Amino acid sequence: MTKGEKMTEQTSNQASGTTWFVGASFGHTDDQSARFLEEGIWEISSPSQKEQALVRSMRPGERIAIKAAYVRKHGLPFDNRQQTVSVMGIKAIGVITENPQDGERVKVQWQPADGVREWYFYTYRPTIWRVVPGEWNADALIEFAFNGKPQDIERFRNAPYWKDRFGTLFQWADFYEAIAEKLLAYASNRVPLIQGIHQIAQRVQGLGYLQDKFPDGSSGPLQDICPFTVMGTFNRGLTDANRKLIAAELAKLLGVTVPVPATFEGIPVLNNQRSWFFRYADKRGAGDIDALWRVFAAAQALVEDDGPGTRDEFIEAYDAATQVWGVAWNLSTGLYWTAPWEFPTLDSQSRHYIQKRLGVPITTPAPQAPCDAATFLQLADDLRTRFAEEDYPVHSFPELSLASWQFKDATPAPQEDEVTPDMPREDAGEERAAEVVQSQAPIVPYSLADITRDGCFMSEPELEQLLDRLRTKKNLILQGPPGTGKTWLAKRLAFALMGQMDESKVRAVQFHPNLSYEDFVRGWRPTGEGKLTLADGVFMEAIKAAKKEPAAKFVVVIEEINRGNPAQVFGELLTLLEAGKRTPSEALELCYPDADGVRRPVHIPENLHLIGTMNIADRSLALVDLALRRRFAFVGLEPRLGPAWRSWVVSACGVDEALASDIERRMAELNEQIAADARLGKQFRIGHSYVTPVHRLDAGSTRRWFQQVVDTEIGPLLDEYWFDSPEEARQATERLLQGW
Repeated sequence: MTKGEKMTEQTSNQASGTTWFVGASFGHTDDQSARFLEEGIWEISSPSQKEQALVRSMRPGERIAIKAAYVRKHGLPFDNRQQTVSVMGIKAIGVITENPQDGERVKVQWQPADGVREWYFYTYRPTIWRVVPGEWNADALIEFAFNGKPQDIERFRNAPYWKDRFGTLFQWADFYEAIAEKLLAYASNRVPLIQGIHQIAQRVQGLGYLQDKFPDGSSGPLQDICPFTVMGTFNRGLTDANRKLIAAELAKLLGVTVPVPATFEGIPVLNNQRSWFFRYADKRGAGDIDALWRVFAAAQALVEDDGPGTRDEFIEAYDAATQVWGVAWNLSTGLYWTAPWEFPTLDSQSRHYIQKRLGVPITTPAPQAPCDAATFLQLADDLRTRFAEEDYPVHSFPELSLASWQFKDATPAPQEDEVTPDMPREDAGEERAAEVVQSQAPIVPYSLADITRDGCFMSEPELEQLLDRLRTKKNLILQGPPGTGKTWLAKRLAFALMGQMDESKVRAVQFHPNLSYEDFVRGWRPTGEGKLTLADGVFMEAIKAAKKEPAAKFVVVIEEINRGNPAQVFGELLTLLEAGKRTPSEALELCYPDADGVRRPVHIPENLHLIGTMNIADRSLALVDLALRRRFAFVGLEPRLGPAWRSWVVSACGVDEALASDIERRMAELNEQIAADARLGKQFRIGHSYVTPVHRLDAGSTRRWFQQVVDTEIGPLLDEYWFDSPEEARQATERLLQGW
């Protein structure tokens, strides 16, 4: 390759935008930054296979920065509410000039930074971080590191991941971190700690289980304790009042001044019968409790300084602690209690949620063994990266723990040997190795006012009318032109009907031409053994769930309900949808019997509601079946471009205020043209969702955003509307952007 070709390649790679943020420490040795700058290289010591692959993928022309990731609680340029904040110092920046493809080093043309510039919140701990532009947070980091643009700290503080931490939902985390910080002082001398806990036990109920069995056959008060069992004293299956009382006493003993939590949402608790992280003294290993203190101390050090040395110490301590009898996966929960923003709890329900809902695998050395420390840390790092995405289902470890409890997908019950893999069967009734279970999820109230606060542009009286029709008719269809928020509103109406946000009581399904009765109600399904078995569909599962909790309300949301054949999909249950036939006396037998072969009459309970959505501008769909129409209330949604829309897009979405009014005017003129066209009509108007940003816009980007929406969304839709008059579609698109 000629010099000119190399320069062309480097320019192309730099233009592609891929950037690298890399560490500069070798194991326990000093920072190598000065040497890297002097020698014009960057290299990594003893890279893993994954790290080697990353190094080989670095291309000449791509930009690279030396980073140092750490956390800080004090001396920050903003109010951090005494929370630790992730910080990344940028020490030097440069451009990769050559990659020898050895997987260990690249040549770099470095540009020393004028001191260390600190970046907050959006950081990554591993040595190599490949950052690709496109997401707002990645773009902001690249601009900060390479172009000197200041960080918009307020935007990061109010993004979902960090808003959780600085918000109000998980305020219990402050107390838990304070308890852990004070516990660290007892790592080398636990005598005053265990004595103080026994004194608390004399005053407060709920601590009588701290009685040990000794090698000489006697029994008595526990003489040693690990930090996780200490934290477990107020994280067991007790009433909230008792948990608060024990927590307050422990805080007084330790000298913690942070208030005791008012609520405990998202916190797994211990089984009252299995609340220790170690065995009785007569069978306990000599170093078991010390091993648990060691990993606790290593975890606290890792939170403060995630350098290679502290990470290595944690990995060694974690892997040793999992060998203590009965610890297994429970260690992750203990670490979550001590640092809930830094470590995930991997109790059985959280693991199920991570793998089934988030699609993130958790690899283990054996089917019933816990993951090792390296896997645990990599999982935490990977999840933190995804938490920063605005559309990710959860944005923090506390939110993940809470969501896993609410996850509606059936969770298999924990197996006994999953919790205590080394427990001999004859010891099962005596030993008290910790067993983690999920605590009850808190009730999060939800009302019509919350729908408005979430960004609905309808008035509360209008919403109340929708809710009233849903209550009385039991079945409601939201119909309207594209972009009027039908699907968005359907789920929030369900929450308002229930009076709380409870995902477990809402099932969503989309109708399509191939959907059948067997899919929706009941039919034969293949098994892993090559056989067929009768299985319930979404609707029958919802019916059964609603019958089990008659005092609660359940909702099935059916998107694009007019895309299916209702007579075929609902079968005999179509008749039973009527509000007047929601009684056992109207029950009918299904085409298929129950799984045991017995035919039992089925009725749709009063507390099960259906909300459908229907796009009335889709010319490919037939008219709604009259039988279905008679059983549903139909409500039309219209484009809502007015004061409520303007206020929302300006305050919540960052749209320029003057341009918001201009966008509203242009869209209103287009919709008037569509409504007046005899070939189209009002049902083809374009809804407000098209011009409501999903995420907050960067300052000064409103014009570019609207132009992209017109070019890639509204324009193609108009081409479809006026397929027989392409010139008319072109002119309408041009008018939207005229003078823009």
